[in-house]
Amino acid sequence: MSLSPRRRPVTVAEVAAIAGVSPGTVSKAMNGRGQLKEETRKRVLAAAEQLGFTPNLMAKSLLSGRTYTVGILTTDSIGRFTIPILTGAEDALGAGQMSLLLCESRGDPIREQHYLRILLARRVDGIIVTGRSSDMRPSIGRDIPVPVVYALVQSEDPNDLSILHDDGQGAFTAVEHLLATGRRKIAIVAGPIRHSATQHRVDGAERALSTAGVSTALGGPLYGEWSEQWGREAAIRLIKSDMEVDGVFCASDQIARGVADGFRENGLDVPRQVGIVGVDNWDVMAAASRPPLTTIDLNLAEIGHVAATRLLSAIDGHLIGRGVEYVASSLVKRRSTEID
Repeated sequence: MSLSPRRRPVTVAEVAAIAGVSPGTVSKAMNGRGQLKEETRKRVLAAAEQLGFTPNLMAKSLLSGRTYTVGILTTDSIGRFTIPILTGAEDALGAGQMSLLLCESRGDPIREQHYLRILLARRVDGIIVTGRSSDMRPSIGRDIPVPVVYALVQSEDPNDLSILHDDGQGAFTAVEHLLATGRRKIAIVAGPIRHSATQHRVDGAERALSTAGVSTALGGPLYGEWSEQWGREAAIRLIKSDMEVDGVFCASDQIARGVADGFRENGLDVPRQVGIVGVDNWDVMAAASRPPLTTIDLNLAEIGHVAATRLLSAIDGHLIGRGVEYVASSLVKRRSTEID
């Protein structure tokens, strides 16, 4: 029995001939770079698929001096925030055929420095730093030999670029929605006062109330932990205050779910008597709540996409700015505010 000859790898020139473009245009289309018309890019990708063309990344690396890898440094051990950010980052990096190396430090600065050394030893082209909180964090350093972008977390160094969700805008939108449903006696149940997310969400909520000429119920926010237990406790405090409340803005979905449980267990109907809006659009909390929660989606995948896009631009040698760039949040309506 004779063996069939091994198939010769398809070349860039062959893809170019089928697509009717130059080899340079094929390279740009496959790398997701360059100013190409979408029609041209699609034609090249279709030709590559037709011929079974697979770029030789090792050859590209040797020629360009790049490894086509990006390091991800995170402190998020459960992946609640990192996984959506990774999804968005991969969408941005996929067209350029970049790979991600994920390192989770568990919030340990020593472990983080260890992983940073490993990523640099592997010659990554850039690094995205992320985590589970938008609080300020130390910069990983100004002498890093590759571009660095922070996503969801904010670097203390104003020369670094940090991509954040707009907490103030999201809270403003949440309270605006409660007001639009006819609520006027609105309470704010927040997280720990020490967290920047809490401060920004409270500021945005109070700004929306002030704009509408409405005072905060109880005279100010209630502060507690990011937990359902705190939400239930806050609901009891609102009930025992003897002040009429017909709407509650909660600084997280966990808190909002606890508030909804506390009201329901004490005979209050959500949403007919009290409307509730949370923050996060965390399916585990929002969709499973009784009733399902209206909430603010932080658009974490978009944060990852923007961070990766900025990083790719920096890797290509372009200036990407510094300071903070905000990604808008969006309102997701569910039963906790919608009255039949």
